[in-house]
Amino acid sequence: MNKCSESYKSLFLTFFKINMVTFGGGYTIVPVIRDEFVNKRGLIDDDDMLDIVAIAQSGPGPMAINTSILTGYSIKGWKGALVCLLASVLPCLIVISLLFYAYDSVSKNSIVKSALGCMSGAISAVLFITVFQMAQKALSKHKIFGSILMISAFAAGYFTNINTIYIIIISGLVGLIIFSLVEEDKIK
Repeated sequence: MNKCSESYKSLFLTFFKINMVTFGGGYTIVPVIRDEFVNKRGLIDDDDMLDIVAIAQSGPGPMAINTSILTGYSIKGWKGALVCLLASVLPCLIVISLLFYAYDSVSKNSIVKSALGCMSGAISAVLFITVFQMAQKALSKHKIFGSILMISAFAAGYFTNINTIYIIIISGLVGLIIFSLVEEDKIK
């Protein structure tokens, strides 16, 4: 199932670097992986990246690791998924191990606090841009239906106490029902 000539070593090193330097939680890794494998290397297209993100966020486990595994699988099959899993977990283990010994001095350091505060602003901007770009791509095929579903899901999550998992399940079922009953080219 090797779809490309990308070596396992190259895949490992790329994901190791990405996971070692990406701060801010699982969703911050998505724009970095997208930029590397969609824009720079052309190994995955935007539609596949949207699928990877959708599956990664709906499955159990950390988003960063799920995204890495699914990207590795998409590029090199099961072996690629295992390589990316290892490359994603190792940086976490290394950083956590180092922080275990240095936590007291690091947590009270004003420079570290300031740096992390600055990073949160940059991370928010990167996430906004990525969400905007992926939403454009996702809505390019069925603008009206997708917009209504997205706004409804947002409103249900923001203005009610409905658990997010139920919103995701209901949205998925609505899409499944609509696209099962109506021909796809009739949905806008």
